[in-house]
Amino acid sequence: MWRKFRPVIGSQVLATIIIASIAAWIAGLHGAISAVLGGLISIIAGLVFVLLASRRAESKGRSAGEALFAALEAEAAKLFLAILLLWLVLALYQEVVVAGLIGSFVVSILIFSMALFAGDKT
Repeated sequence: MWRKFRPVIGSQVLATIIIASIAAWIAGLHGAISAVLGGLISIIAGLVFVLLASRRAESKGRSAGEALFAALEAEAAKLFLAILLLWLVLALYQEVVVAGLIGSFVVSILIFSMALFAGDKT
Protein backbone atom coordinates (compact mmCIF):
# COMPACT_ATOMS: atom_id res chain seq x y z
CA MET A 1 0.00 0.00 0.00
CA TRP A 2 2.86 2.41 0.75
CA ARG A 3 4.13 2.01 -2.82
CA LYS A 4 0.87 3.38 -4.20
CA PHE A 5 1.05 6.54 -2.07
CA ARG A 6 4.75 7.42 -2.48
CA PRO A 7 4.34 9.37 -5.74
CA VAL A 8 1.26 11.07 -4.35
CA ILE A 9 3.15 12.24 -1.26
CA GLY A 10 5.96 13.45 -3.50
CA SER A 11 3.43 15.41 -5.55
CA GLN A 12 2.01 16.89 -2.35
CA VAL A 13 5.48 18.04 -1.29
CA LEU A 14 6.16 19.56 -4.71
CA ALA A 15 2.80 21.36 -4.77
CA THR A 16 3.41 22.68 -1.25
CA ILE A 17 6.80 24.08 -2.29
CA ILE A 18 5.31 25.75 -5.36
CA ILE A 19 2.40 27.26 -3.41
CA ALA A 20 4.76 28.39 -0.63
CA SER A 21 6.95 30.11 -3.22
CA ILE A 22 3.95 31.92 -4.70
CA ALA A 23 2.69 32.83 -1.21
CA ALA A 24 6.14 34.16 -0.30
CA TRP A 25 6.12 36.37 -3.38
CA ILE A 26 2.60 37.67 -2.65
CA ALA A 27 2.48 37.77 1.16
CA GLY A 28 6.08 37.49 2.32
CA LEU A 29 7.58 35.17 4.90
CA HIS A 30 4.37 34.54 6.83
CA GLY A 31 2.58 33.65 3.60
CA ALA A 32 5.24 31.05 2.82
CA ILE A 33 5.17 29.62 6.34
CA SER A 34 1.37 29.45 6.26
CA ALA A 35 1.41 27.60 2.92
CA VAL A 36 4.02 25.14 4.17
CA LEU A 37 1.95 24.48 7.29
CA GLY A 38 -1.18 23.88 5.19
CA GLY A 39 0.63 21.38 3.01
CA LEU A 40 2.24 19.65 6.00
CA ILE A 41 -1.12 19.27 7.73
CA SER A 42 -2.49 17.42 4.72
CA ILE A 43 0.65 15.31 4.30
CA ILE A 44 0.72 14.29 7.97
CA ALA A 45 -2.99 13.44 7.98
CA GLY A 46 -2.51 11.43 4.78
CA LEU A 47 0.38 9.50 6.28
CA VAL A 48 -1.78 8.63 9.28
CA PHE A 49 -4.46 7.36 6.89
CA VAL A 50 -1.96 5.18 5.02
CA LEU A 51 -0.50 3.85 8.27
CA LEU A 52 -3.90 2.90 9.70
CA ALA A 53 -5.27 1.54 6.43
CA SER A 54 -2.18 -0.55 5.67
CA ARG A 55 -2.09 -1.97 9.19
CA ARG A 56 -5.73 -3.01 8.89
CA ALA A 57 -5.24 -4.37 5.36
CA GLU A 58 -2.49 -6.70 6.57
CA SER A 59 -4.98 -8.62 8.69
CA LYS A 60 -5.89 -11.83 6.89
CA GLY A 61 -9.37 -13.28 6.64
CA ARG A 62 -11.27 -10.00 6.67
CA SER A 63 -14.65 -9.68 5.04
CA ALA A 64 -15.43 -6.89 2.58
CA GLY A 65 -17.49 -5.17 5.26
CA GLU A 66 -14.59 -5.25 7.72
CA ALA A 67 -12.23 -3.87 5.09
CA LEU A 68 -14.65 -1.06 4.29
CA PHE A 69 -15.06 -0.25 7.97
CA ALA A 70 -11.27 -0.15 8.40
CA ALA A 71 -10.95 2.28 5.47
CA LEU A 72 -13.69 4.49 6.89
CA GLU A 73 -12.01 4.38 10.29
CA ALA A 74 -8.70 5.48 8.74
CA GLU A 75 -10.48 8.27 6.86
CA ALA A 76 -12.15 9.45 10.07
CA ALA A 77 -8.77 9.56 11.82
CA LYS A 78 -7.32 11.55 8.89
CA LEU A 79 -10.19 14.04 8.98
CA PHE A 80 -10.01 14.46 12.77
CA LEU A 81 -6.25 15.02 12.70
CA ALA A 82 -6.48 17.50 9.81
CA ILE A 83 -9.16 19.54 11.59
CA LEU A 84 -7.21 19.46 14.86
CA LEU A 85 -3.97 20.60 13.20
CA LEU A 86 -5.74 23.35 11.23
CA TRP A 87 -7.34 24.58 14.43
CA LEU A 88 -3.99 24.55 16.24
CA VAL A 89 -2.27 26.56 13.51
CA LEU A 90 -5.11 29.08 13.33
CA ALA A 91 -5.18 29.40 17.12
CA LEU A 92 -1.45 29.59 17.76
CA TYR A 93 0.11 31.26 14.72
CA GLN A 94 -0.81 34.93 15.08
CA GLU A 95 0.57 36.03 11.69
CA VAL A 96 -1.05 33.21 9.70
CA VAL A 97 -2.00 34.05 6.11
CA VAL A 98 -5.28 32.14 5.89
CA ALA A 99 -5.40 32.10 2.08
CA GLY A 100 -1.96 30.46 1.93
CA LEU A 101 -2.77 27.97 4.68
CA ILE A 102 -6.15 26.88 3.32
CA GLY A 103 -5.07 27.04 -0.33
CA SER A 104 -2.10 24.78 0.20
CA PHE A 105 -4.13 22.45 2.41
CA VAL A 106 -6.92 22.07 -0.17
CA VAL A 107 -4.54 21.47 -3.08
CA SER A 108 -2.62 18.90 -1.04
CA ILE A 109 -5.82 17.08 -0.02
CA LEU A 110 -6.97 16.99 -3.65
CA ILE A 111 -3.63 15.52 -4.70
CA PHE A 112 -3.95 12.85 -1.98
CA SER A 113 -7.33 11.84 -3.39
CA MET A 114 -5.56 11.06 -6.70
CA ALA A 115 -4.08 7.99 -5.03
CA LEU A 116 -7.47 6.34 -5.39
CA PHE A 117 -7.07 6.56 -9.15
CA ALA A 118 -3.42 5.51 -9.29
CA GLY A 119 -3.04 2.10 -10.86
CA ASP A 120 -1.31 -0.79 -9.13
CA LYS A 121 2.16 -1.39 -10.57
CA THR A 122 2.88 -4.93 -9.50
